[in-house]
Amino acid sequence: MIDAYEDPGTPDVRGGWRYLWWLVRCQPGRSVAGALLGSFWMVLLAATPYLMAKAIDEGLEPGDWAALAGWCFALFAVGSFNAWLSIMRHRTMTRVRMDANFRTVKVVVGQAVRLGAALSRRTGAGEVVTIGVGDVQTIAQALTVVGPGVGACVAYLTVAALLVSVSPVLAAVVLLGIPAIVLLVGPFLSRLQGAETEYRDRQGVLTSRIADLAGGLRVLNGLGGKGLVADAFHRDSQHLRVQGYRVGAVTSWVQALGVGLPTLFLAVVTWLAARLAAQGDITVGELVAVYGYVAVLVGPVAFWVECGYQLSRGVVAARRVVRFLRLEPLEDRGARDAPAEPSVLHDPESGVRILPGRLTALACAKPTDTATVLDRLARYTPSQATWAGVPLDEIRLPRIREHILLADHEADLFAGTLRDVITGADSDPAAAIHAAVADDIVQALPDGLDSPMDAQARNLSGGQRQRIRLVRALLADPEILLAIEPTSALDAHTEALVAKRLRETREGRTTAVTTTSPLVLDHADTVLYLVDGKLAATGTHQQLLTEEPGYRALVARDAEVMK
Repeated sequence: MIDAYEDPGTPDVRGGWRYLWWLVRCQPGRSVAGALLGSFWMVLLAATPYLMAKAIDEGLEPGDWAALAGWCFALFAVGSFNAWLSIMRHRTMTRVRMDANFRTVKVVVGQAVRLGAALSRRTGAGEVVTIGVGDVQTIAQALTVVGPGVGACVAYLTVAALLVSVSPVLAAVVLLGIPAIVLLVGPFLSRLQGAETEYRDRQGVLTSRIADLAGGLRVLNGLGGKGLVADAFHRDSQHLRVQGYRVGAVTSWVQALGVGLPTLFLAVVTWLAARLAAQGDITVGELVAVYGYVAVLVGPVAFWVECGYQLSRGVVAARRVVRFLRLEPLEDRGARDAPAEPSVLHDPESGVRILPGRLTALACAKPTDTATVLDRLARYTPSQATWAGVPLDEIRLPRIREHILLADHEADLFAGTLRDVITGADSDPAAAIHAAVADDIVQALPDGLDSPMDAQARNLSGGQRQRIRLVRALLADPEILLAIEPTSALDAHTEALVAKRLRETREGRTTAVTTTSPLVLDHADTVLYLVDGKLAATGTHQQLLTEEPGYRALVARDAEVMK
């Protein structure tokens, strides 16, 4: 089975079927072993009626007790050996499925890491969650065809050969009847694949909505929009439920036919064999053997139907994984190095210029406009932005990431200790914690920096999470720090302290923040006032309050606090 640190290999992303075949090829020895064990196990199931026929015809009917005892011992030996084969087959196939499971998890996680910041721009969180929670398991289960699926084919051919020695007529009925059963189930498998695809897509959308709701429920409640969103979620979940019923309806037909048709076929073949026995064309032992052979064939046919069912679902899941694996990160055509000295960041589209060594604040009535400007300056979206007069697109992306850090106020926080969340290393975060006014957070936790954090630090308040994100950004100590709304969830007293200490900590280094809080704006060296994403005025906070009516109106609600 794949090791936790082993390279999972390069997946075949040319389609769902090719991806499943790649999973089989990644473990050839185990796959072959599963196929051989499955084949021997099913063939030996067919050996049981053959031995019973011999025991009846050569031992019981003529009264040869020695022969009867010999054949009974052979039955016991074959049964015991087959039980051991069944255990080994199950163990091998479990390893095959687990390898496929873990290998898929590794390639999906690796792709998520490769996409990096582009992940949220390329696909929704619900899509990734659906793949991790459901599709990975479905793909692993589809590899059942490697063992019992191959074994079912071998057993079918073996039983057909045995039936030829008993009666060519019965052999012909079996050879033609079993494929007919599989063909009858085929159309339902096609319908299942279509219904399952639509269900998975709807599930991904709904899962994304759940994630969005969980993250913004407090905001929605404050705006009075919780009921509206809840109604929309209810409608979507009802549509998903209806689609789930469609999948369940097709699945029930597949499973019913997989059990019912082989049983009906068994009755037909048994009736034909009984007629042949009554006419004296076959012996009583051969009649028993025919019944046993056909009863054994119920297993392979059921496995074929089950494998078809699992493969149909597996291909749907594999296509979703392949679609995710085909996503590409932000294109990097840059070949130039970063500027050797602190230099100006310029966004021609908005007119914003971030001067080196200064604290610059961007204020706008629409926070998304200023966030978009910082996205362009950090090269998270294609733009004409320049650094020291050089287009950002011409600078190697790794060099940009080394020097420019975009600190989003909603950046992800992973589960772990607080120390791991903010540092990921053994560095001392005390100075950064003090600068972000987060000392009280650490002191209030039972084990300080070693206290466990939930995913997204949900065991902290919104303001505490915001300060923890700022600690992480300050600890990185980038040459250029671009912070989106770093104090929006803080009370006035804490916000004023953060603004003061941020300026002191980043003295002499380039820092840009987006905010409309006068408590932060008053500490900025330069304030850039934007209207509809375009630079409208530049100056200090006090200058703009005096000279720019639009700016004064934007921050007036908090201006009285400063007087």
